[in-house]
Amino acid sequence: MSIGTTTREAVRPRSAVSTLDRFGSSLQRLPLHIIVIIFCAVWVIPTVGMVINSFRALSDMQSAGWWTTLFPPHGFTLASYQQVLNIEGVQPSIVTSILITIPATVIQLTVATMGAYAFAWMKFPGKNIFFIVIVGLMVVPIQMTLVPLLSFFKVLHLNGTIMSVWLAHTGFGLPFEVFLLRNYLGGLPREIFESAEVDGAGHAVRFLRIAVPMTLPAIASLTIFVFLGVWNDLLVALTFLGTSQFRPFTVMIAQLTTSFGGGWQFLTAAAVLQMALPLAVFIALQRYFVRGVTAGSVKG
Repeated sequence: MSIGTTTREAVRPRSAVSTLDRFGSSLQRLPLHIIVIIFCAVWVIPTVGMVINSFRALSDMQSAGWWTTLFPPHGFTLASYQQVLNIEGVQPSIVTSILITIPATVIQLTVATMGAYAFAWMKFPGKNIFFIVIVGLMVVPIQMTLVPLLSFFKVLHLNGTIMSVWLAHTGFGLPFEVFLLRNYLGGLPREIFESAEVDGAGHAVRFLRIAVPMTLPAIASLTIFVFLGVWNDLLVALTFLGTSQFRPFTVMIAQLTTSFGGGWQFLTAAAVLQMALPLAVFIALQRYFVRGVTAGSVKG
């Protein structure tokens, strides 16, 4: 018997054992996979039904379930979207939501990144105490701060303006954002910053040329959080904008619920419009999402 034959005979059992191990491991994970699939189905199916119903006429929605439209596909129409967009105030409210969300997101991330860099790489008296205080603000419920903040904005004549919503969202979001980014920045290689300092680079150069480019995954993941939070907000908008002309789309949907309680085709179409832009942002930045969140939570 040759050496090659002996080697092949020895490899076959190991290969068979490896295959059996993988199969057994897959069987052990099967219940977990089934549970995950069930949870995903419970979460996704109502959303799928809402999206499909938004393309159906009201008579079809009242006569049959949304799944009957799929086999075979029939009865789809854009009439609900046309009617919703023609309702007075809907189109301006979408523009207002964009004018609120994009600047609020940029302001929050800009301030949070600078603050996180200061806590991670700058030395000043009481740095750790200030950081503990900021992190402690994460546990303060937003509802407790609305009335004092409303009174403060009244003194500054900001109530009813978009600026009040920008500032409110910035104040509410900064503690978590500074915490996440500070941990991420604190885990960057110290040698890079020390080398830049030796070369004469100040904090501004180190922040813009080193910290920001290396922190982009965390910033991108935070962009998703902040954008979704501001875009889908109703409470802050109702509190600080009230009945002013600057009404975001979430407020308009709430009014549609009141005005058209039985017009489900309007509500489903409006809800899909509300979902469209955040979904596009998430798809564009989702590759950074898990990497940025997990890195920021364990480094530091």
